[in-house]
Amino acid sequence: MPNFKSDLMRVYEQRGFIHQCTDPEGLDVLAAEGKVVAYVGYDLTADSLHVGHLVSIMMLRWLQKTGQTAIALMGGGTTKVGDPSGKDDTRKILSEADIETNKQAIKRSFEGFLSFEAAPGAGNRPAVMVDNAEWLDKLQYIPLLRDVGRHFSVNRMLTMDSVKLRLERDQPLSFLEFNYMVLQSYDFVELARRHGCNLQMGGSDQWGNIVMGVDLGRRVGDFALHGLTTPLITTASGAKMGKSAAGAVWLSPKHLSGFDYYQYWRNTEDADVGRFLRLFTDLPLDEIARLEALGGAEINEAKKVLAFEATKLCRGEPAALEAAETARKTFEEGALADNLPTIDVPRARLDAGVAAADLLVEAGLADSKGEARRLIKGGGARLNDRPIGEGQAVTAADAGPDGRIKLGAGRKRHAVVRVV
Repeated sequence: MPNFKSDLMRVYEQRGFIHQCTDPEGLDVLAAEGKVVAYVGYDLTADSLHVGHLVSIMMLRWLQKTGQTAIALMGGGTTKVGDPSGKDDTRKILSEADIETNKQAIKRSFEGFLSFEAAPGAGNRPAVMVDNAEWLDKLQYIPLLRDVGRHFSVNRMLTMDSVKLRLERDQPLSFLEFNYMVLQSYDFVELARRHGCNLQMGGSDQWGNIVMGVDLGRRVGDFALHGLTTPLITTASGAKMGKSAAGAVWLSPKHLSGFDYYQYWRNTEDADVGRFLRLFTDLPLDEIARLEALGGAEINEAKKVLAFEATKLCRGEPAALEAAETARKTFEEGALADNLPTIDVPRARLDAGVAAADLLVEAGLADSKGEARRLIKGGGARLNDRPIGEGQAVTAADAGPDGRIKLGAGRKRHAVVRVV
């Protein structure tokens, strides 16, 4: 990469956001002049984004912090088609009502990261949120084929990873999905027309689609467009970001408590702490270097900082403080903190005895009964800090004077069963 002059490109490079870029020098010039208008697209396949989306969200955040314009594109139109990138199966077709519900819920995921209102001073251009259904829903098929489709070579489309990998695995690829890259490219051109957008960003799996959009812009409107992708973010052990032992790490508190979100970051592998501090927090690089240099038991202090800062951005400072205090009471004092994830179970049900494996699933400590049984067999499941035996049932007699029972999965994941 060149010696960047703009704050934006220096931040991206120093923090590890850049994987591929169509024209680094040209983009750097635009950024130095404050003329970058960039977007990332988010399809609306669920009612929350997850940690796997955070790299692109943080890129939009830094874009705004360095005086450029950030666009969060809601995929109300493209969700009806489905992106085949990285998928072996055709996506489930969602109703328009489901897509709209997901869109309204996902909007809230950005509140801690971007400001959509004008603020005084440089570096505070309001972010923009738009929905590509505004233009995709109005397209007519024959005009689209004539005006846009003629610029796409099927030969080239077949070489794109999103298509090629599906075909190589002998997995079905519908004609509907095959059109996705055409619509994504069209989005880029439409955003250039409507908002002066000149940069599309995304994960490394989106490189082919992004390059197609850059090329389409040149062909249909003589737009000078740029593309930038981020590296695939995995943990030091090779796990994909956004997944945990209990499933997806959702940004929405509806699906994941503030404590569990905090604990996801608190349990970061030692080798990932510095990298994740650069990618997922606003901390200055010199402070990150100091934390990264901590070794031995002190690395846990760096993990606490990572967990607090990441949770503060996503859930707000009060939630981060509450999660940190819950963790302190649970792991440092051995207390049963009030803010641990809690499920209510009727006393009558517990009087009859409930399989511990069932409660582990209900409390979110295991994805399935099979996983819960394996956890128990391996000695990783605990009831009131004691190992759970195979086939063991939990009863109301296991509750303390406060009517609560403590469940654990491993040393770091806990939940409470409240007798009601």
